[in-house]
Amino acid sequence: MLISADRKYKFVSVFNAATGFSVRSNVYDAAGNDTGRDPFRASFPELLDIGIMGHCAHGRSGLCLKSGVECYQNGLEVAEDNMSFERFARIIDECRGRTFQVALGGRGDPDMHERFADIVRYARTNSVVPNFTTSGFGLSAALLPVIRENCGAVAVSWYRSHYTFAAIEMLLAAGIKTNIHYCLSNSTIDEAIELMEYRTYLTGINRIIFLLHKPVGLGRGENVLSVTDERVQRFFSLFDSPEHADKAGFDSCSVPALLNFTRKIHPATIEPCEAGRFSAYISPDYKLYPCSFEQDPRCGVPLENTSLQAAWESAAFDVFRRRFVGKCPGCRDYEQCLGGCPVIPEITLCRKKQGEVSA
Repeated sequence: MLISADRKYKFVSVFNAATGFSVRSNVYDAAGNDTGRDPFRASFPELLDIGIMGHCAHGRSGLCLKSGVECYQNGLEVAEDNMSFERFARIIDECRGRTFQVALGGRGDPDMHERFADIVRYARTNSVVPNFTTSGFGLSAALLPVIRENCGAVAVSWYRSHYTFAAIEMLLAAGIKTNIHYCLSNSTIDEAIELMEYRTYLTGINRIIFLLHKPVGLGRGENVLSVTDERVQRFFSLFDSPEHADKAGFDSCSVPALLNFTRKIHPATIEPCEAGRFSAYISPDYKLYPCSFEQDPRCGVPLENTSLQAAWESAAFDVFRRRFVGKCPGCRDYEQCLGGCPVIPEITLCRKKQGEVSA
């Protein structure tokens, strides 16, 4: 069990490296009393999404689009160098004792990085748990031992293809905790409803993590879900049932929808957008961004000659954090959702924003 006390913002975080369980306390006052308030931010990112991949063999093949997934990193058309092991090691060195886990990603499958084994070993040796998402397209059985030994969990993106199923079966057979990452959009929500209502997902998986489609990269605006779509209400209301909730997870972008369409989910299990507050993204070209979906280059802080700590406390990040302030005045749910997405407001699934119900 790893424990971190944020002395500046007066809260404590706990992380179990064996199970992935994590919890964050309320803010404590000078006398050590619980104020009942959630902390707004941390002194250093608790979670980093590290884009070790600059190019994507799966994306370049066209199979992403063929499967109905519109890659926000535009792996079909954009190709850059992968992050070097040396740069990755420097990130981990700065995170040691401060960041519990990292998610490996970027524009491509991390397991296809030329030094993938070195990367996950280095992170785990320094008490930082690495997790990653793969399409399964090039997943090699030779990597299974190093994944099992060093990674907390693996997510397989739902591409509805033979390599999707093969990767899931391979990982499960090796005893590796395996999730499914499912992109939820206008073109996939009917399938998602059926998947949960009839439990047609593969047995043995840990959870299905639902991620909202964003109109970024190859993502089209017409695929963004609408809060007035009755299918959206039907889908999210499913998770008032324990049998569905116990098999699912969501990105923080989905919090407004959960608040609008469920009644039985405990507030303590809901984490609003943590971008720039508790987490950040490092791009393959070595810039720190509050969120991997943030496309404004003014939000990216180059790390070549700057520490992670300095970038985290930079003016660019302060400007980003102010996007959360003053939104949705008077709304009773504000503290639980912080007004929805600060990067792409149109994905915020909130009826109150649409004027359907009062705050």
